[in-house]
Amino acid sequence: NLEEAMATLLAPGAATPRAGATTVAPTVLWLTPLRALAQDTLEALTTPVETLGLPWSIEVRTGDTTASVRRRQQQRPPTALITTPESVSVLLSYKGARVRFGSLRVIVVDEWHELLGSKRGVQAELALARLRVIAPDVITWGLSATMGNLEEAMATLLAPGAADAGRLIRGRQNKDLRIETARPADVVRFPWAGHLGLTMLEDVVAAIESARSTLVFTNTRSQAERWFRALLETRPDWLGAIAIHHGSLARPLRAEVERRLRAGDLRAVVCTSSLDLGVDFTPVERVVQIGSPKGVARTLQRAGRSGHQPGATSRLLGVPTHALELVEFAAARDAITAADMETRPPLDRPLDVLVQHLVTIAAGEPFDPDAMRDEVRATHAYHRLTDQEWSWALDFLTRGGAALTAYPEYARLTLDDGRMAVSSERLTRRHRMTIGTITGASAMNVRFARGKRLGSIEEAFINRLRPGDTFVMAGRVLRLERVRDMTAYVTRARGRAAVVPRWMGGRSPLSSRLAAAIRTRLEEARRGVYRDELETVRPLLELQAAWSRIPAPDELLIERTRSRHGHHTFVFSFAGRLANEGLATLVAYRLGQRSPRSLSVTANDYGFELLGREPLEVSEEEWRALFTPDTLVDDLLACLNATELARRRFRDIARVAGLVFPGFPGQGKTTRQLQASSDLFYDVFREYDPGNQLLSQARREVLERELEVSRLRETLELLTEQRIVPIETPRLTPLAFPLWADRMRAQMISSERWRDRVERMAAQLERAAATTTGAKR
Repeated sequence: NLEEAMATLLAPGAATPRAGATTVAPTVLWLTPLRALAQDTLEALTTPVETLGLPWSIEVRTGDTTASVRRRQQQRPPTALITTPESVSVLLSYKGARVRFGSLRVIVVDEWHELLGSKRGVQAELALARLRVIAPDVITWGLSATMGNLEEAMATLLAPGAADAGRLIRGRQNKDLRIETARPADVVRFPWAGHLGLTMLEDVVAAIESARSTLVFTNTRSQAERWFRALLETRPDWLGAIAIHHGSLARPLRAEVERRLRAGDLRAVVCTSSLDLGVDFTPVERVVQIGSPKGVARTLQRAGRSGHQPGATSRLLGVPTHALELVEFAAARDAITAADMETRPPLDRPLDVLVQHLVTIAAGEPFDPDAMRDEVRATHAYHRLTDQEWSWALDFLTRGGAALTAYPEYARLTLDDGRMAVSSERLTRRHRMTIGTITGASAMNVRFARGKRLGSIEEAFINRLRPGDTFVMAGRVLRLERVRDMTAYVTRARGRAAVVPRWMGGRSPLSSRLAAAIRTRLEEARRGVYRDELETVRPLLELQAAWSRIPAPDELLIERTRSRHGHHTFVFSFAGRLANEGLATLVAYRLGQRSPRSLSVTANDYGFELLGREPLEVSEEEWRALFTPDTLVDDLLACLNATELARRRFRDIARVAGLVFPGFPGQGKTTRQLQASSDLFYDVFREYDPGNQLLSQARREVLERELEVSRLRETLELLTEQRIVPIETPRLTPLAFPLWADRMRAQMISSERWRDRVERMAAQLERAAATTTGAKR
């Protein structure tokens, strides 16, 4: 009943367009979070439409779409438009949006879990609210395969007024999925981050050779560059048969890699999350994951990029970068089998996104403030928006708030005959260039001296280089020639010695779901059960049990050790890196409030270390008092440089809210200029407008996004219920050693010196371990 299904989807009057007819507006709007996914969706949707001979046109509009195509789409819109949240907002900022979207029948939001819980998701919510006003009968679909809170996700997408009418439709879960791991022949009993890594190169080469086409996922762009170079140095005959793909490469380079991957012309692609969101390449038979993905859903998402054929098996080979990641891979497989996925909580009232959206809508057509308030409140993100917050937003846009009244450029909206409109066409043009919520470090273009663009690198990295220095990008060794107008001009360089850029971000903390699965696996080991990957790391865990203890799920293990550096206290909460950083700082502050002492703190995914000159004598009752969630926020703000953290967070908020203009194309402002501008606004607001809602938002985001205060509170509540097990150890244990190594890394300037020092300490502990093993025998 294909015709009936088509009629149901498109609604009466739109199901049978005349052959050769041009549509007035898109009938289907398909939102996707990634440009690469947009291109993949275009291929997937075009094939059946052409095969069935349907008179529909399907096109893509993203930031990569040329100006000529955009103009044509304005005049002759396609039947279905595949686009991103940012591009939808841009389209809403042009006049005629009601005509442009008036015939809309269906909105599909793909990979909703990737947008949910981010400001991009809030931007999508606001755009959907506007589209539902324009086309009241539009049907909304949300697509996701990896999310634990599906009911909440549906309610967020459909908005409070329509959530009860929504339906969850689940596909049959009969896909064959196999997650395996590359296991080193000899696992050292004192792991540290990166100590395996490239030593597993031969396993990766073998995996690539065993499949028609392979995606090699890394967790950071820097790691992708290193592995791509290592593969080529090991197998130079693969030159041209393998490629690299990440978000900082120029779009033409990425598009060419995607085309060749889709055609089956590439043996392997080393990539990051730029290819892990529903991008389906049929030739891909295997996925290799370098390092633990740190989350259950992310593991499943990446594994699912392989085996996209009927009856095919999705295969993922996990390659640990340190021994304990073998436990993480095993735990992730357990959680996937149990369908225990992470939740994605939605955001609540980010006012910088609201301010930007109001200017966007006013640029397209003037709006009535009361009607717009109701429209905004129809979203999940702003359904609790107060009248005070709404009044502040309007006042901020019409006169710059209390602090910027004297500056006409910040009066972006004017009230004329009861409707709000943008005050000038110049402001409208500038606003369209800044629509979006993705912020980050200022990036420089990287071009060959003769013109071809390679991509972008963060300005801070380039500023550390001098002309003549070499670095790696896009798998090439490049020589920096000069920097001009936010562009680094380069030439090809010979040799292998070069710096690998470090991009900000990319390090995800251990999720709570995966942490729970790890504790379950460790409990098995504590009871003497060693299955699959845990059999490989059995020597490590048995030594942990011999020198200290493998903590049970209801236990908090606290180890105390003395070295020439001082007295170490290791607390193993398994709360994830961000929560452990906050926990360590909080405990150190509370200890200092009781008696003056100097402590240094280090944290990783499994726990944290406190190091001091004097032994830390704390009873079980005192530990519980240190872990109390009472006065959590007050103590965090007191022990951290909350002003500086909020100032740093405010920089992104100022950009989204339109206070800071990053510059015209080719004339971008430097990071220092943007920071100076946002810092000036921050100081002015603190002194002359302390009630500014953007300041309050900056403080909230510091607590939730940088300190993970919600997870930290849950961790504290859990710790107060656990049995505290303090143990004095004569030396560093396998669980404590990674924390010691991370602290040494932070203290040493030279990575070579750090590696040598860590290897010497590991060898010393191995000798002690051998003595322990011999004594047992």
